Amino acid sequence: MFIREALAQGGADLKYAGIKTPGLDASLLLAHVLKKTRTGLLAATTETLSEEDCEEFCSLIERRASGECAAYITGKKEFRGLEFTVNNSVLVPRPDTETLVEAALKTINPQKPDKKSRIVAQSITEEKENDQILNTLCYPEVNKIKILDLCTGSGAVAISLKHEIPELEVHASDISKEALKTAESNAERLLGKNQINFYHGDLFDALPSSQSLFSLIVSNPPYIPSDVIGTLSEEVRNEPRIALDGGKSGLEIIERIINKAPIFLQDGGTLLLEADPGQMDEIKALLINIGFKDIDLYKDLSDNQRVISGRYEE
Repeated sequence: MFIREALAQGGADLKYAGIKTPGLDASLLLAHVLKKTRTGLLAATTETLSEEDCEEFCSLIERRASGECAAYITGKKEFRGLEFTVNNSVLVPRPDTETLVEAALKTINPQKPDKKSRIVAQSITEEKENDQILNTLCYPEVNKIKILDLCTGSGAVAISLKHEIPELEVHASDISKEALKTAESNAERLLGKNQINFYHGDLFDALPSSQSLFSLIVSNPPYIPSDVIGTLSEEVRNEPRIALDGGKSGLEIIERIINKAPIFLQDGGTLLLEADPGQMDEIKALLINIGFKDIDLYKDLSDNQRVISGRYEE
């Protein structure tokens, strides 16, 4: 069987099973089997698959058709140009969460150029040298900025921020030991050893008592109401419930974060939260009630309000 034939058959099987992105998922799975990039795979469509590769690919297609997500099958997921290891102890990083990273970068420096401008600039000089220049120009005194990522999961947000601005001091916590192991592994592979401080525990309780205050706290916490989880797709239900379940209202974890954040924020520090677009009015009210000001909303790629921020002054 040729690669192109395998892709066509795999895509058709996934489409029949109701998978929303059958062609994409089939190519990701076959690229994984052949240890190729998707680009390399598409450039080799006339190559012939071995019998062993055909059998493995068919097995992966069956797993995907049954509702297991492609990222868990391959054990990896790209986020902001980085390849993260993922497993069933962590949520799969999604494009919507890039909004949280962008909002954090914008908070660090409101005058920073947008992502497109930085990419254009990187084509002018050597990438490494240019990154240093951009960080100096766009993020003055970044070595004084201290960030906490709550509910870090795979570490996608914390690691992305540290990767894009290496001078940041980044801390991250999670209640799940297994998730934290995954985040630590991702950080060491993508950044090197001891680049992020990780803590195991429940939100702020994970932090050492001697912990100093943060300039910025970010979080993509559980925010789905408990009784809604059973109505979600099988693919999402296969992700760790502890990372999805926001309690009866969906806002229980978010409210706990908002209530305690002022204790851990520097004067004038900012809290950034990812949540469901339909929850933003309630979250805004919670922020204002605690004393947060300058409430801002950030839209995701689908033009939905995905991230909310507030600044706290004593």
